[in-house]
Amino acid sequence: MTRFLHRGLLAAAASLAVMSVSAPAHAQLGGIVYDPTNYASNVLQAARALEQINNQIQSLQNEATSLLNQARNLNSLPLNQLQELQSQFQRTQQLLGQAQRLAYDVQSIDTAFAQRYRGTNLSGNDRTLVDGARDRWQDSVAAFEDSLRVQAGVVGNIDGSRATLDRLVTASQSATGALQAAQAGNQLVALQSQQLADLTALLAAQGRAQSLDMAQRAADQAQAREQLRRFLTPRHGYQPGNARMFRD
Repeated sequence: MTRFLHRGLLAAAASLAVMSVSAPAHAQLGGIVYDPTNYASNVLQAARALEQINNQIQSLQNEATSLLNQARNLNSLPLNQLQELQSQFQRTQQLLGQAQRLAYDVQSIDTAFAQRYRGTNLSGNDRTLVDGARDRWQDSVAAFEDSLRVQAGVVGNIDGSRATLDRLVTASQSATGALQAAQAGNQLVALQSQQLADLTALLAAQGRAQSLDMAQRAADQAQAREQLRRFLTPRHGYQPGNARMFRD
């Protein structure tokens, strides 16, 4: 409406300007003095005022659009998957905390190796050697079992990670502002960190099992050499004595 009115006022001003050139400066119409020049000037002023109003309206519209965009940029993401990711972290950490016999602790590792591996008592009797070998074998079996359990836990987290990834990608694609996009990106980074933590736990469990297996083999080799040495060491054989088969 304002645009059409603006155009009409401009056309009227142009026509009045032409009339002011050809008509007298003053005209008497029914007792009313009509000045075409003054009327044309007033129309032009009204047109300029209307144009200023249009500019102000356009400026207000731009400001309103900017405020709406700012409001959208400040909207938080309605999806929050951090609790689910933390639960997956905790499940993996619990599996690591349930390590049997030789746990993920520097002090317990040092103690166990001092007693059963590095400091193997080769001067004990055969029974002591057998007990030490059995303890080392149990350490290795428990470590392999723990590794398999961690693997099962990591595999179990895959389905949850995939579902979380689908939800976060959908939320990021439908984000309405910069804040929602940033929050979706942060949660995707958290998901990646959780997957890296699972991979780290899996490698740690497998490395623990392999290290204990190799340590067992090294200790068993030292024990085997000691047992072979004992077997080959000459001992007191049969000592003949006086035997009486028949009574006198």
